[in-house]
Amino acid sequence: MRNRNAKVLIETIFGFAMLTHVLLGQQISSPGTADKMAWFADAKLGIFIHWGIYAVNGIDESWSFFNGAVPYDQYMKQLHRFSAARYDPGNWAKVIRESGARYAVLTSKHHDGVALWDTRMGDLSVVKKSPARRDLVTPFVNALRDAGIKVGLYFSLIDWSHKDYPAFTKKQNRYKDDPKRWNRFLKYMNGQIDEVMTIFQPDLLWFDGDWEHDAKEWEAADIRCRVLKINPETVINSRLQGYGDYLTPEQQMPIAPPPGEGCWELCLTMNDSWGYQGRDTNYKSANQIIRIFADCLGMGGNLLLNIGPLEDGAIPLEQVDILRELGCWSSKHAEAIYGTRAGLPPALHMGPSTLSKDNRTLYLFLPWRPSGPVAVKGLLSRPETIRVVGSDLRPIFRVMLKPSWSEKPGILYIDLQPEALDTQVTVLALEFKEAIRYQDR
Repeated sequence: MRNRNAKVLIETIFGFAMLTHVLLGQQISSPGTADKMAWFADAKLGIFIHWGIYAVNGIDESWSFFNGAVPYDQYMKQLHRFSAARYDPGNWAKVIRESGARYAVLTSKHHDGVALWDTRMGDLSVVKKSPARRDLVTPFVNALRDAGIKVGLYFSLIDWSHKDYPAFTKKQNRYKDDPKRWNRFLKYMNGQIDEVMTIFQPDLLWFDGDWEHDAKEWEAADIRCRVLKINPETVINSRLQGYGDYLTPEQQMPIAPPPGEGCWELCLTMNDSWGYQGRDTNYKSANQIIRIFADCLGMGGNLLLNIGPLEDGAIPLEQVDILRELGCWSSKHAEAIYGTRAGLPPALHMGPSTLSKDNRTLYLFLPWRPSGPVAVKGLLSRPETIRVVGSDLRPIFRVMLKPSWSEKPGILYIDLQPEALDTQVTVLALEFKEAIRYQDR
């Protein structure tokens, strides 16, 4: 992922590029896409895992040498102390499952070019160059599948360590006058993509780094074809210069759903860092993360929440605690989360909301403690029952501001008892006899 120093420039470039792809119709929709995206649309919560040699010194992944914070040689010396000594993929899968996540994405190779598997395309891997001396991806994939969790793998298109890649510094030379060199790199990159796809058969392939070249230079259409030829059901994220299946805003919560009508996913750190950095203690609270998650749900999106294990593979306790608090809340409110779709327009309810697939149950998320009745505007349908999700409580409700002669909707008021409030975010289920109807103007 991107560090703070490069954040503004790259996010501007990426945002413009993605908007351009959407406007030009380049976001791919191939036969069967809707079917293969079904699990992703229902999953709602994923765990991102940034793990690599950068955890040894606790510095920015790849960006630390790109931006000149440390010399490249010093950065790469971390390979000699990357042990994975306490790596327990079974425990990782257990913690991920307890969080309520339905999929997880591991950085198989970041921009530094260090592979976490035994790549045959070169010797820059933790298998050949670090004390870990083993493939770390296979046991992760197996543990997730044993736990019933969908497998995602992150793969960086750029490789700032490869001799044929157009420079790992900020030089503008892209070797446009040396096509043989660029083609050698493409052969290397595609060889690694083929390895990831054939060896691990991921359910989701999470590309990154596409901003350094355009779709033609990357041969992005061919990359998509080769991935789907190996596994037609693989979901591909947007960072393939428009040849992906869903959008991936990063670190900043959208105030409206991203362009287009398809799936999207917010990727978010727990603190300010992707990889492990012990000095970064600026953690978001579980409540803040749950509220951000609820906002994603209300706009029909997913949350991909990041963790950064230590170099030995242990997950920091602060991160485990947050995942478990998130899991307690998501388990209690599962019916309002998984398999739902975006709810009411924001003007009708002061908070996020989701809808069941049959549109007969509306879920209202209350990220605040109400000082009076909860108000819902614009409902043309009257709920048959209202209940507090995760309890047996049935709040009293009534419709006001609706004369008998008017066809306009009134305002639905819901009275909540103090004991009905969840310690994090309360969720109400409004159940209707038929598909909900509402008026947003």
